[in-house]
Amino acid sequence: MHIGHRYRLLQTLKWSRSAIIFPFLWAIVATVTFHLGGLEWLALPTLPMSMIGIAVAFYLGFKNNASYDRMWEARKIWGAIVNASRAWGYGARDLVAAIHGGDASPAELAAIRRELVRRHVAWLDALRHQLRKVRSWEHNDPAMMRLREVTGVAEYKEDLPAILAANLPEGEAAEVLGKINPAAHLLANQSRRLAELRARGLLDGFAHVKLQELLDALIAEQGKAERIKGFPFPRQYATVNSFFARLFSILVPFGLIKEFAAMGHGAVWLTIPFATAVSWVFLTTDKIGDWSENPFEGLANDVPITAMARGIERDLLQMIGEEELPPERQPAGMILY
Repeated sequence: MHIGHRYRLLQTLKWSRSAIIFPFLWAIVATVTFHLGGLEWLALPTLPMSMIGIAVAFYLGFKNNASYDRMWEARKIWGAIVNASRAWGYGARDLVAAIHGGDASPAELAAIRRELVRRHVAWLDALRHQLRKVRSWEHNDPAMMRLREVTGVAEYKEDLPAILAANLPEGEAAEVLGKINPAAHLLANQSRRLAELRARGLLDGFAHVKLQELLDALIAEQGKAERIKGFPFPRQYATVNSFFARLFSILVPFGLIKEFAAMGHGAVWLTIPFATAVSWVFLTTDKIGDWSENPFEGLANDVPITAMARGIERDLLQMIGEEELPPERQPAGMILY
């Protein structure tokens, strides 16, 4: 995601250059045709242009609101994951104990707590890798894939089997990677492990229920994230919205040209910059919605799940007393394209 205060003007112009260049060239063609070609009948009256512009503006507003809702919901999902993860960390630390009839040594209890926390870290890693897989409706052309690599999005460079193996008991990484949904199976393994600890007397009934409820909450949040990832913004809305914005940008010069021509003294040429500016606003607004609707695709406007997962990992490891923590990860600073 972008991590600065705001996009600089030059960044914005570079990102939206197609919404400037083509309207500018089209405005030149329309003005030359009207003024030098004598085709004054091309001028459009103001009223129908205003009606079309208002309709397109409403449609753009609907699309951008819906896109923003998807992005904000994704951020709330990961906020809930942060909270539930911290609760899992201190629950694993404080509720797993030998006071319920079990006979585990302090060293074994520490190892069990570490296992529960490390498996949770593996779940975070598996989940973020699953969410970063690029889908057909996301921006997946070669230029965008190169951009993900250049800007350092970790999931496109990491070796997931090695990452999972470093946090899981021997053989478990290979087991879960052989499943359709590795992240879900890691939570299932956590549930099975809790049942084993309950049977050994290392968890009482209350502690078992509390930790199981956290697993239920985590699988629910995973499902919500998968819903956003696996179901695109409806293509009919995205497609027609872009068509309308482009149609309006084609008509804009012909709606302005008569007004500027009436001012005399060569004012007709002002049609070019003003038509370009109006078209830029509409086309860029459409583009903003397009780039906001997929919050896990690993580009400039997504949710920084890589950095958030590392932050959770550091919190949990500190809770169980580990002193060597992995370095913080900042959201990958995006270069606009």
